[in-house]
Amino acid sequence: MLWVAAGLTLSLKMWVPILVLLALFIIGKAEIYIVTMEEEPVFSYRGGVPGFAATAPKSDEKIDVSSELVTSYAKHLEEKHDTLLGLLFDNGTYKKLYSYHHLINGFAVHISPEQAETLRCASGVKSVERDWKVRRLTTHTPQFLGLPTEVWPTGGGFDRAGEDIIIGFVDSGIYPHHPSFAAHSNDPYGPLPTYRGKCEIDANTKRSFCNGKIVGAQHFAEAAIAAGAFNPSIDFASPMDGDGHGSHTAAIAAGNNGIPVRMHGHEFGKASGMAPRARIAVYKALYRLFGGFVADVVAAIDQAVHDGVDILSLSVGPNSPPATTKTTFLNPFDATLLAAVKAGVFVAQAAGNGGPFPKTLVTYSPWITSVAAAIDDRRYKNHLTLGNGKILPGIGLSPSTRLNHTYTLVAANDVVLDSSAMKYNPSDCQRPEVLNKNLVEGNILLCGYSFNFVVGTSSVKKVSETAKSLGAVGFVLAVENVSPGTKFDPVPVNLPGILITEVTKSMDLIDYYNISTPRDWTRRVKSFKATGSIGDGLTPILHKSAPQVALFSARGPNIKDFSFQDADLLKPDILAPGSLIWAAWSPDGTDEANYVGEAFAMMSGTSMAAPHIAGIAALVKQKHPNWSPATIKSALMTTSTTLDRAGNPLRAQQYSETEAMKLVTATPFDYGSGHVNPRAALDPGLIFDAGYEDYLGFLCTTPGIDVHEIRNHTNSPCNFTMGHPWNLNTPSITISHLVKTQIVTRTVTNVANEETYVITSRMQPAIAVDANPPAMTLKRGASRKFTVSLTVRSVTGTYSFGEIIMKGSRGHLVRIPVVAMGYWR
Repeated sequence: MLWVAAGLTLSLKMWVPILVLLALFIIGKAEIYIVTMEEEPVFSYRGGVPGFAATAPKSDEKIDVSSELVTSYAKHLEEKHDTLLGLLFDNGTYKKLYSYHHLINGFAVHISPEQAETLRCASGVKSVERDWKVRRLTTHTPQFLGLPTEVWPTGGGFDRAGEDIIIGFVDSGIYPHHPSFAAHSNDPYGPLPTYRGKCEIDANTKRSFCNGKIVGAQHFAEAAIAAGAFNPSIDFASPMDGDGHGSHTAAIAAGNNGIPVRMHGHEFGKASGMAPRARIAVYKALYRLFGGFVADVVAAIDQAVHDGVDILSLSVGPNSPPATTKTTFLNPFDATLLAAVKAGVFVAQAAGNGGPFPKTLVTYSPWITSVAAAIDDRRYKNHLTLGNGKILPGIGLSPSTRLNHTYTLVAANDVVLDSSAMKYNPSDCQRPEVLNKNLVEGNILLCGYSFNFVVGTSSVKKVSETAKSLGAVGFVLAVENVSPGTKFDPVPVNLPGILITEVTKSMDLIDYYNISTPRDWTRRVKSFKATGSIGDGLTPILHKSAPQVALFSARGPNIKDFSFQDADLLKPDILAPGSLIWAAWSPDGTDEANYVGEAFAMMSGTSMAAPHIAGIAALVKQKHPNWSPATIKSALMTTSTTLDRAGNPLRAQQYSETEAMKLVTATPFDYGSGHVNPRAALDPGLIFDAGYEDYLGFLCTTPGIDVHEIRNHTNSPCNFTMGHPWNLNTPSITISHLVKTQIVTRTVTNVANEETYVITSRMQPAIAVDANPPAMTLKRGASRKFTVSLTVRSVTGTYSFGEIIMKGSRGHLVRIPVVAMGYWR
């Protein structure tokens, strides 16, 4: 009756889909599920299915995904997915989004919860997981890391650093027209016969997103579309970066060298990626408003490995734990990455931005290199000088007001045109039309830093634009309240401006202004008497106390399940620059309101740290093309440093009792093995290697993991010969529950010339440590086992930290962190 009343007539054919939709609505709202099947995926299949030969590569080979063997078996798997869905459900009641057949055998499908239960009971189905969301984990660093003088020359200079190494970015896309990604005709890129990626065409320009520097560009949004989250007008149904985050991370790892960073008429230096000659392969699966979905991210990773990337850079992590998987190491995201590493791909993932609180990591597994964020030696500071002589520190990338001149201070709330403007939060200084230009012109405008700035509805850039349009000579933003975790980064602006970040200093400013500003009985200002001047904030200050662990960087200990039980594995793995990083930006980017429409942005986050490691790993891979992902990870970790530039132990930013920031001595839960040292990583001396079978042994010996769940995700039976998870051959040792004495085994391989190593150990007093043998000599290519004995001396209820140091006769220094908590039983 409703349709008749609305003047609509429906034929029988039109009723069918409506009835189907109504049925779905009544049964249960459709959701996205990731389904895994029993047969082996392409990269693991060793034969057994009639008519299909084995496709799994040998340990030292790369798979040819274009071969008839691979394509026919992949087609066989996809046909089985389609057949299963067709047998179980009526056409139109489901939508298959992806078939996964390279790293995992399965598919993503949009179905009701009741249909998901039907799938769980179907023959050949191993697991059915409801999809969940992921989020982004949001230049001077090449010099800080010693790349131009100590690393790039070993590979032929910056113009060959990373040559023919392909870094895949699963992120928000790329802005291909940026100079950081340009391919220059005077030094063209050669062909890459081993890479098989696709290049989508820009619908607006009709040109390919690829140019030789960018070798692949695809986007993945089927899950986002099915969930109703995708808006093609702002999210772009293409690899185009509508956010900024993807362009930024790609430029950090592999952006061209020597690109001038210019904003508002000032050059902040030259930008360069870690491996400026490396190629970029783009797999867009993140979007500006909602982040992304695991189904899309898994599809992107599966495609990247199929295409032949060498390195994967992931500045993405889950919003929350998955609904069904209890084990951190076996969620679909990590399980897919295990298959990627098995295929020979090095994976760098951002550790997360939940610091400085413990157990805030979003990356858990030993096959992933989890990257924490450091503050490097470059800091930007500014100051406001008041008429009473007080100098208030703050931040602001801005020029100074005229030297030896002071200017009248006027507060935004005191210059509103009428009381109706108060509904617009005039103190935020976002709307020039609500403020009296006659009272602001020629003066310094005082504004308030409200919660709107934290959530992004107000921006420092807009304050600058407001002040400029009103004729102000500058502006001041005062922070009166601060929430834990609020991160203040300096923002480049085109007129004098400063953000006073310390609440006590903001109170000094407000008190001075109120005392100096006479008012009538209605509180209206009679005259503005407060004065001040803004300093120069454009010149960076270099600190020897760098690096430091950034406040926001996620902290350990690592967890083995989503009940937050501690794991016998150290995370994060390594520390890299991740604070105030200049890099390319998309003019359509909205990830940071202060950089809308700009070509560059200065960002902070472990999102910025991960591509540093991805780019440095590309340099290691270039020099040692046959090294496994675990070998590259070992080289980065064992050569890292736990000392700052002044030779003091690394420190970490932490909250004090008053929630102000303080510095404390850092631990491996803050930095993993230490801060990356690219030069040393190229020649580590000894390495700790591990492969797929080792990772399987780690899973099988980790208490609490169901062996059936392991088989479901790995298609492999359990192997318990490792004995304990802490015997996994990683370049770190962690025992979360140490009782009496435990003997830990490690195997090292010499990748340099013959050398004799002396082994020493040290540990905090609660745990006794001893390494055996005390010395050993290894020829090139030789491997040797050594043991580490850990004994409980006293129970403190806290972790103890130490290290094993292997000092070589030819100058190599290999160091691995040791972490343990003692119990009497």
